Amino acid sequence: MKAFKYIAFLLLIAIIGTSIYISVQPNTFEVSRTRTIKAPAAVIYNNVIDFKNWKDWSSWVEANPNKKITLPKQTKDVGGSYTWEDKDGMGTIKTIEAVANKYIKQQMQMAEFPTSEIIWDFKPNANGSTNVTWTISSKDLPFGFKARTVFTGGMEKQIGLHYERSLEKLDSIVVAEMKKYSITVNGITNHSGGYYLYNTASCKISELESKIQEMLPKVENYALKNHITVAGTPFINYLKWDDDNNAVIFSCCVPTTEQVITAEGDDILTGKFDSFKAVKTTLKGNYSHLRDAWETAMAYIQKNGFELAENGPMIETYLTEPTSTPNPADLVAEIYIAIKDKDIEE
Repeated sequence: MKAFKYIAFLLLIAIIGTSIYISVQPNTFEVSRTRTIKAPAAVIYNNVIDFKNWKDWSSWVEANPNKKITLPKQTKDVGGSYTWEDKDGMGTIKTIEAVANKYIKQQMQMAEFPTSEIIWDFKPNANGSTNVTWTISSKDLPFGFKARTVFTGGMEKQIGLHYERSLEKLDSIVVAEMKKYSITVNGITNHSGGYYLYNTASCKISELESKIQEMLPKVENYALKNHITVAGTPFINYLKWDDDNNAVIFSCCVPTTEQVITAEGDDILTGKFDSFKAVKTTLKGNYSHLRDAWETAMAYIQKNGFELAENGPMIETYLTEPTSTPNPADLVAEIYIAIKDKDIEE
């Protein structure tokens, strides 16, 4: 009997001691992780701001694929939310503030636990990568929550590894999405032709990209400075391509609504295409794949027995600008290769 009273007394002391220990634990918690992702802030932000994407990189979903996720009508931007249910109960996250490409603030409510605040911070680096910081915090924690935290090893142990794994998955998904591209041969089309402003140069094929970046803005600025109305997106007209000698002759062009008479001595000239039959090919994705698109188009022409029009246009049109399209997978370019009319079966 004395032994039982002694054990009971020890248990009482342990319970009191544990209660005191729990009571003096902080009434707040914060867990934060940062990962540098080789992608523009806008691309990462666009993924995170839409809860439809979260299941793809959530470490919690990876650990429990059977977790029930409910998506409402609005999942994106301020007011967007999603709800999940698992063995721990039901939880909801809602976006309450956002600054495009810079900052997201969200509120999480899980079961009977206190509301938590979630902050996403996106800081771009000079090399094109972005530091992504994901933080969760809460305050005014009740005794029951602190007790649960103590017995499960603390919030760092519960959340930290999940945050690290989720950011790792987000990294791989974003980078993979940026690399996606497609090449589609649309077939025979009629190009309407028209007037255009241009400048012309020759260079090594290996220098082509940098040369275009130098020359094309000059044509665009000329049109802007002289209040010339443009009739579409800029394009490149390839006059000669010589792989054997690593040489290319090309013109950087901007279409205009009418003929423009440029001053004598200007580097910018006026040209005109008559309408012509062409094989059209579309590239959706990074413009670094344009060489593949040209090879695909040429292979289609050869396979179908078409013949290139002598001195006919060979145009590469840019429907989107890389400077205003953060995700290269969203870039779109069209290629038009002029072919002889007689080779087309009506």
